[in-house]
Amino acid sequence: MIAVIDYGVGNLFSVEKALIAMGADVEVTKDAGKLRTAEKIVLPGVGAFGDCMKNLEATGLIPVLKEEIDKGKPLLGICVGLQILFDGSEESPGVKGLGLLPGMVRKIEAPGLKVPHMGWNSLDFREPRQETDLFAGLERNPYVYFVHSYHAVPEDAAIITATTSYGSELTAAVAKGNVQATQFHPEKSGDVGLKILRNFMEGTDGSKG
Repeated sequence: MIAVIDYGVGNLFSVEKALIAMGADVEVTKDAGKLRTAEKIVLPGVGAFGDCMKNLEATGLIPVLKEEIDKGKPLLGICVGLQILFDGSEESPGVKGLGLLPGMVRKIEAPGLKVPHMGWNSLDFREPRQETDLFAGLERNPYVYFVHSYHAVPEDAAIITATTSYGSELTAAVAKGNVQATQFHPEKSGDVGLKILRNFMEGTDGSKG
């Protein structure tokens, strides 16, 4: 079973629908017991960093989430679900993130371009594709769907598994052990996004390395 954490964010059910379409056993839940019994966890997120952290804290699930990650359970963060894995964000000064990945989330600097970065853009995979099997079987530079004004800047650039170009190079995906995350929305990214979700579903442990 894949548990999609329910903390009142807008892309919960589109993620659930995409996973179910591929035959996954999915539960949208805020129950700690369900997180413990799930084989894998998805942490979605849209909106402001501070609001997402406030809502997640209100569920009381953060300690359980961290325990399960420490045990090696695969986690997939999506959009702001990627951002809150880091220490904090310029969007919400003073609000602490989960701190699972060292680094900060920074405002996109794209002179002459509109922010938010919204729409389809191509991925540039870091080679070799180590520490992740999310992109297995994909052609080079596939297009996926983004909606964001901020992007993660990890302390360790080696955890970046894909970037995209929008005025500058932006972090599009990260992976560290059993924790993987995408800034783009795989559930809105057509066949490419479904393949990414399938790779997460079918990965033996959710990661490589």
